[in-house]
Amino acid sequence: MKWKKLGKLFDPTEHTLADNCVEFAQSPQVLEFDDFVRIYFSTREKDADGKFISHISFVEMDKGFKKIIRVSDHTILPMGALGCYDEHGIFPMNVLRDGDAILGFIGGWSRRVSVDIETSIGLAISKDDGLTFKRIGDGPVLCATPDEPFLVGDPFVLKIKDAYHMWYIYGTRWIPNPVTAVKERVYKIGHAVSTNAIDWIKTNRQIVADKLNENECQALPTVIFHNNEYHMAFCYRQAIGFRENSAAAYRIGYAHSADGLNWLRDDEHVGIDTTPDDWDSDMMCYPHLFRCNDKIYLLYNGNNFGRHGFGLAVLENE
Repeated sequence: MKWKKLGKLFDPTEHTLADNCVEFAQSPQVLEFDDFVRIYFSTREKDADGKFISHISFVEMDKGFKKIIRVSDHTILPMGALGCYDEHGIFPMNVLRDGDAILGFIGGWSRRVSVDIETSIGLAISKDDGLTFKRIGDGPVLCATPDEPFLVGDPFVLKIKDAYHMWYIYGTRWIPNPVTAVKERVYKIGHAVSTNAIDWIKTNRQIVADKLNENECQALPTVIFHNNEYHMAFCYRQAIGFRENSAAAYRIGYAHSADGLNWLRDDEHVGIDTTPDDWDSDMMCYPHLFRCNDKIYLLYNGNNFGRHGFGLAVLENE
């Protein structure tokens, strides 16, 4: 593949967002309309203790990705209830048009004590064309199991014939950082299938091979079907040192599959990498593949995990 970078599309620090959010536009996710596209993303505010809380917001753009039409000025989805899986935020939310409704698959997170975070996946539904969403309940639809004991998150869902297929991440271990003593997470990409988007059957195995080492962290899979094959973009990094060392930080990975279940990793043909002295010079993360106007695009975050927004690339060849 060969991608042409079109530059940064949106910087949240240049706009007024709902819920007192002033920074971060992470994990951009597209919903297409007749005359425009809406891009949902996870943004942040600080609570009374100065800790981050994640909200879902959106920006609407023309289909040429040249003009911002609208930035959301209202709460898309309220915070999770006290003690729930998404009490402290949503990152990310993957959206899927399904008949007259729009499904929002919630990557919910909450704080813990022995480690910093736990995550699960929930479901919310919109009946007003994606302007607001309502949870189907306070609990998750996909969460920890004996084989996947923690950190189930980063959902991406496609409806294939009569079944919903979800690619997501799950934690395999927590490891101590030898320098800071902070507990660092390790997570891999998995797969599950459902007939109703609520009850899921997990494949219960890692579906994308490691490239760096056994502690490689794989995040945010996104899948598109093209030329009779499934194509996945995701991001990956080292478990230790990724905040301080750009060589250990997130990069975009690539895999392809004939059936969506068995994947061949092929990062050599991902066709995109960091750009020196630019907004994505240190990292590229949280990708999202989508079609628009007969073209295939890739949304992604750059340096500082999307603190200053997201950019776009278009596929030039196949």
